[in-house]
Amino acid sequence: MYKLIVFALTAVFLFSACYKNEEQKMNFIDKSTINKIADTLIKKYGQSNRELIERGISQAAAFWTEADGSKKDFVVFCTENYIGVPAEKEQALKKLSDNFEVLFGHFNKISLDLKKGLHLDGGPIQPADIMFGSYEPGANLTNDFFRNKIAFYVILNFPYYSLEEKTNLGQKWSRLEWAYARLGDMFTSRIDPSLLQNIAEAQTKADTYISDYNIFAGNLVDDKGQTYFPKDMKLLSHWNLRDELKSQYAKPDGLFHQKMLYEVMKRIITQEIPQNVINSNKYQWNPFQNKVFSEGKEVSSSPEPNTRYQHLLNNFIANKAIDNFNPYYKTFISRKFDQEYEIPQKEVEELFVKFVSSPTVKKVASLIKSKLGRELQPFDIWYDGFKARSSINEDNLTKMTQTKYPNPEAFAKDMVSILTKLGFTSEKANYIASKIDVDPARGSGHAWGAQMKSEKAHLRTRIGKDGMNYKGYNIAIHEFGHNVEQTITLNDVDYYMMNGVPNTAFTEAMAFVFQKRDLELLGIKNDDANKNHLMALDNFWSAYEIMGVSLVDMKVWKWLYEHPTATAEELKVETIKIAKEIWNKYYAEVLGGKDQPLLAIYSHMIDNPLYLSAYPIGHLIEFQVEEFITGKSFSNELTRILTQGRLIPEIWMKGAVSRKIAIEPTINATEEALKYVK
Repeated sequence: MYKLIVFALTAVFLFSACYKNEEQKMNFIDKSTINKIADTLIKKYGQSNRELIERGISQAAAFWTEADGSKKDFVVFCTENYIGVPAEKEQALKKLSDNFEVLFGHFNKISLDLKKGLHLDGGPIQPADIMFGSYEPGANLTNDFFRNKIAFYVILNFPYYSLEEKTNLGQKWSRLEWAYARLGDMFTSRIDPSLLQNIAEAQTKADTYISDYNIFAGNLVDDKGQTYFPKDMKLLSHWNLRDELKSQYAKPDGLFHQKMLYEVMKRIITQEIPQNVINSNKYQWNPFQNKVFSEGKEVSSSPEPNTRYQHLLNNFIANKAIDNFNPYYKTFISRKFDQEYEIPQKEVEELFVKFVSSPTVKKVASLIKSKLGRELQPFDIWYDGFKARSSINEDNLTKMTQTKYPNPEAFAKDMVSILTKLGFTSEKANYIASKIDVDPARGSGHAWGAQMKSEKAHLRTRIGKDGMNYKGYNIAIHEFGHNVEQTITLNDVDYYMMNGVPNTAFTEAMAFVFQKRDLELLGIKNDDANKNHLMALDNFWSAYEIMGVSLVDMKVWKWLYEHPTATAEELKVETIKIAKEIWNKYYAEVLGGKDQPLLAIYSHMIDNPLYLSAYPIGHLIEFQVEEFITGKSFSNELTRILTQGRLIPEIWMKGAVSRKIAIEPTINATEEALKYVK
């Protein structure tokens, strides 16, 4: 499920420094001045420190402007503030970390509180909710850091290392050196605060649009006016639409339900969906004929006016506007992959293409076909028959979860029990649970981590008036996995600057690890001798699905950079074209239906730019972690793995499971599973 990664947001708003380009000029400090300072400091602290001294001075000089002081002022600042004594440097790290935790923690809490009107299920969204929710309280923070010279102090003493340097040097770094390097990641650009605010507004408006994009399934009708879903069923796009489609595999009459939901999805993608059926139960809608009815009579309707693609375009425009202010990461694509994910985009794309092109795909598809007893349809990309719950009627599961969790408080009270079932000691379970609050979500749900130890993480999931249905429970367990990761990696990691995991894919992997145990946590045991093989098949098919979606997402952003003046209509046409191209190349031969736009349905494309790659990477990581911890203590291994903190992905994976992120473990296990599962 969608996960709001607070660290990723602060990477944009807190870890980027700000300046007004029209008033200041960069590269004010010349090379001779830099050399003069370096010679002085090297003479004082020795030749062995030359590289570090020169790196810190050069990087600080690159951001110093006339408004910051004269060249003489820069010389004085560097010579007076460079820390050449190891013990003093370590003490500086601690003081900086303590103060940053206070600042980031409180700004995070402010953002969380201001977005309550958007994120929590508390009635209709008002204009004031959007205004406050869009406000970014930390937009000016690092601008102030440059003005009072804190940013320069950090850059001078804790310089930045590129991903390539971290990969080559980081293998031998101590935990302290890694903490220094993470501190060096904080100030890598100077950006006008108003541009950062524009990004916050664009993303918040897109998130609000998506969070309130519901389809009243009970109002969907066929050509004869017949309904197929419960009258009060409200499905959020795309998550609930997809999950309801998945649930129909367990029902003998589910095929037509799936076809109907798929038609809804296609209408959303093409923006042919009638505006008056979005988040409304006033009308009946036949998605096959795309006709709207009121009390059995057809009424006129207008399609949604490319709102979906306008939000995507707005996110692009806002993020592209800061490209020229980023000397190390010159495009949003680079900032997302090289800076945030710390895995090059080209490497990610190649990994995904290799996976979806694997001969194993057709073998798994053949197995699914035999299980369904029919030709595969495009929506079978969401085949759910490998999960233990696939043979259980979801209505029965919902009765269990609604009884067990009638409200958020009930789930909150059960968190300790959930953790002890997973092997955590009573003391540790109580400690972790005490650090998490549970809230009713307006959208599908998300997990919002704390950024200071004195605050709590928040688990948000959709809870209906009758209690938490199974879909909501499944999401809640996923989000709970995020919260457990957030709590451990904030409170149990040795250095504050190392808190968290390498990137969002890793926290998704941890959430998947929890989510797949949802039935076990309900007390439903899986005694199937092939359960591990089924898990391998399920992971494989899930990765196959989401990799295609991610390939579309990446290609759309590349196209936007090639066509920066595109309109929403042009973007819509191109997105659908790209989705069809990816489908035809990697999916049509397997699932049929040439020119299907299915891969463009994911809401993440609209409200969380380039987030989608985190999911398939997360599936690969999840499988490698699960494979490694099999037969070991779940809680002990999870704690060991998570307390590595925010290393780069390659080094984190080697520490966790002794190898890099790879597709081979998943594919090899799937090939083995195919020998046993029929």
